[in-house]
Amino acid sequence: MSKRILIVEDEKNIVDILTFNLNREGYETLEAYDGAAGLQLALEQNPDLILLDLMLPKMNGFDVCRNLRKENRSTPVIMLTAREEETDKVLGLELGADDYITKPFSMRELLARVKANIRRNEMVSAAAGAAQTGGGERIEHGRIAIDPDLMVAYKDNQPLELTQREYELLKFLASQPGKVFSREALMEHVWNYEGYVGDVRAVDVAVRRLREKVEDDPASPQFVVTRRGLGYYFNA
Repeated sequence: MSKRILIVEDEKNIVDILTFNLNREGYETLEAYDGAAGLQLALEQNPDLILLDLMLPKMNGFDVCRNLRKENRSTPVIMLTAREEETDKVLGLELGADDYITKPFSMRELLARVKANIRRNEMVSAAAGAAQTGGGERIEHGRIAIDPDLMVAYKDNQPLELTQREYELLKFLASQPGKVFSREALMEHVWNYEGYVGDVRAVDVAVRRLREKVEDDPASPQFVVTRRGLGYYFNA
């Protein structure tokens, strides 16, 4: 069955180009030309992925993403932005977007990101299904514990309110304590971008958000630690 991509973009020429290329790759597409219509379609049609422009009539992309996550929808969201401002990208990621790509973008890169995010979502769903049958080995490091069967992380025996991405990041690092992973390696293993080269700020945002929920003092982390110039590791 073909995967469905919802395109929320007010520039018709961009919608037409995206639709043509996505259809050629075997995807079905839905189109919305303003934020309100995009949110409605996202909630009603439950697409496999959303390409979401930031600057939209009626409701901007930030609000669309915020409202989508409030409804507990985990649909992958890739934000499309013509802006280069760091704050826009960080805000989008903090509101629950999975990725962003800056216009003008190459179609090859966009298609690769679409494929990676859909594949990751399928892997998460498969892992959730497998967890129901049990058998996942619990990860325990002092005050931090991770139960793969329940897909829940704990601190001092209290469940942590993590997003799916934050849980995956913590689980990956904690499964190999002390091993330093570069941002590129984390993009490859946690974000599922094979051979990733490019903007890795999404990793820093995810780590910062994770620290806010895991650490006693996020400014002086004990668990998710930076190795300057190299990357991040879990300190067991």
